[in-house]
Amino acid sequence: MKSTAEQLGYGPKDRLLIINADDFGVCHSTNGGIQKLMEERTVSSTTIMMPCAWAREAAQWSASHSRLDVGVHLTFTSEWDAMKWGPVYRGGPSQSLTTAEGYFHKDAKTFERRAEAGQVKQEIAAQIEMALTLGIDVTHADNHMGSLYGLQTGRDFLSETFDACAHYGLPFRLPRYLLLESGMPAPPELAGQAMKQAEAAARKGVLVLDYLVGLPFRAAPKETYAQFKAQMIALIKRLKPGVTEIIIHPSFVTDELAAFHGEPLRRGMELDIFRDAEVQEALRQESIIRIGWRELRQHQRKRSAP
Repeated sequence: MKSTAEQLGYGPKDRLLIINADDFGVCHSTNGGIQKLMEERTVSSTTIMMPCAWAREAAQWSASHSRLDVGVHLTFTSEWDAMKWGPVYRGGPSQSLTTAEGYFHKDAKTFERRAEAGQVKQEIAAQIEMALTLGIDVTHADNHMGSLYGLQTGRDFLSETFDACAHYGLPFRLPRYLLLESGMPAPPELAGQAMKQAEAAARKGVLVLDYLVGLPFRAAPKETYAQFKAQMIALIKRLKPGVTEIIIHPSFVTDELAAFHGEPLRRGMELDIFRDAEVQEALRQESIIRIGWRELRQHQRKRSAP
């Protein structure tokens, strides 16, 4: 099978990169940080958590900046103790997705064990429809905390996700080739599972990534920005031919963010990292080609057109 980069018309040795800012809409501070990076074109795209309290602000901004790539960050978990959110779908039962308080489960393992596939399918559609109703030209979809991938229990909801992405004509965050954090290929069994999932997406006409990478969500003890930058530059130098997405979670560091978030300072580092001249120079030296999700969406819709 051709790589996604080759399907887009690039050469077999070209290294393409999408930088996505996750968690748009989670709070006002995160919205401000991501808007800054998007306007500067420091990042390629962002994805909105439609169930969150500040999603409407993010959506209104996105609707007025339709030239920029904004997707839906399909959300089924609510991980912070002081900040909670629950389902968007209001047309019927959703109890399998929620705690007794009506919020999403805190972690992916609980979600995987308790969620009913039909209710997951309804919620996926509701989140995408909400984004469209608010005027967003949705370019792609991905998933908050990996809850739909079955990483914790092996019970995934990718079939429902691919169906929705096929229906709405959206590419989806899924790596065809699985890498470990070290950058080395995953063990054959895990690599084979990733390839099977990518093939299942292809059968439904959904375009996916070649590779998905990122640095750990949580900072190491006493980690400095200089250390974090060195890790990001090393990651850039390890990029392989094909389409790779790097995930970051940038935000302004404020009292609002610190009031609920467990890693506020790391979010500030991620706001700064791709604005850094040395990181930009690494991208140039490595001849990395920056693209956006809109290019994948265009190819997917052209390929599926009658």
